[in-house]
Amino acid sequence: MTAPPLPGVRTAPAATKPLQKQPLQEQGPGRLRALDGLRLVAALMVALYHYGGRGGDVSRAWGASPRREFPTLSEVFAYGCLGVEIFFVISGFVICMSGWGRPLRSFFASRVARLYPAYWAAIVLVTLAFALPWVAYKTVSPSDTLVNLTMLQQPIGARRVLGVCWTLWAELRFYALFALFVVLPGATRRRVVLFCAVWTLATVVTTASHVEVLRVVVMPEYSSYFIGGIGLYLVHRFGHDALSWGIVAVSFLVGQHYAVAGLWHPPGPQYFSYRSPYVIIAVVAAGYAAVAAIALGKARRANWRWLTVAGALTYPFYLVHEHLGWVVIGGLHRGLGIPAAVTFPLTIALMLGLAWLLHRYVERRLTPLLRRSLTAVRTR
Repeated sequence: MTAPPLPGVRTAPAATKPLQKQPLQEQGPGRLRALDGLRLVAALMVALYHYGGRGGDVSRAWGASPRREFPTLSEVFAYGCLGVEIFFVISGFVICMSGWGRPLRSFFASRVARLYPAYWAAIVLVTLAFALPWVAYKTVSPSDTLVNLTMLQQPIGARRVLGVCWTLWAELRFYALFALFVVLPGATRRRVVLFCAVWTLATVVTTASHVEVLRVVVMPEYSSYFIGGIGLYLVHRFGHDALSWGIVAVSFLVGQHYAVAGLWHPPGPQYFSYRSPYVIIAVVAAGYAAVAAIALGKARRANWRWLTVAGALTYPFYLVHEHLGWVVIGGLHRGLGIPAAVTFPLTIALMLGLAWLLHRYVERRLTPLLRRSLTAVRTR
């Protein structure tokens, strides 16, 4: 996922530093609602992959391989995993926007308050669901479940409660790097450009050096997408210039390589599906193009209020859709005998409904409370 940025992201305030190129005219207090809609599209892409574009545990939910249930569409659904790369591009854009001009404490509080309430609720829901005697999936040990509450289970080596939480570990590392090198000293155009340049160089050096600690910190497989999103935010804030577009172009060229290297393989019966390298590149390019269109103001007409709701549902939906969706698929398809063609969209609708409940009764209540507690000024 597609840890995921704040829903209803607001446009950036005008820059006040006299030595910086002045930003373009912004959209005032309006929201970049098209970005909210794109986030939901990326989340739905990942859901298509988890429900019908891969083998493994989802086959247990359907009672057979998704290739048998969706012989043609399963090949299309297999590309849905690229929604994660699109999430990362969006995250680079939004984190650069939200961190600009914000003190470190406020930035830290906003990220923690945004990520953790729905995440904790999802951990509890999946743990309880998997503990039910008629659910065929194994629960995580109590010790590993407690570690999962920190969101640090992957580097520690504990089993994951949520399959999608590996993307949150990537997001956390991005937040830490951006906070340390941009937010803490203060965001300026020059500093952000330098951050992108150094991170890009570190990406290729890390790949060449095969040093594990560098790979963990620099995360070369995903860094280019965050950098691309940052570059697109520079275009959004300051307008067209060769340097900003150069950041975007290099990040895409490097990023598509990692996407193809990670997802392409020769056709073979041992694989669930075959992904064409041309389609992989095209999907990544489409993600960049969509964020670029929003950055350039080409999507201003997509300003419908329901897109803000869509953006708000994206993160909780992303957290719960995989494992709880498998439980629902098994109950509807194998338990009640509902056809796969109906079970599939019905499961997505139910997961969106659950996401709305999490947003309404968990995020809207706990996020402001957690943010205030983390930003409260101590008097002693």
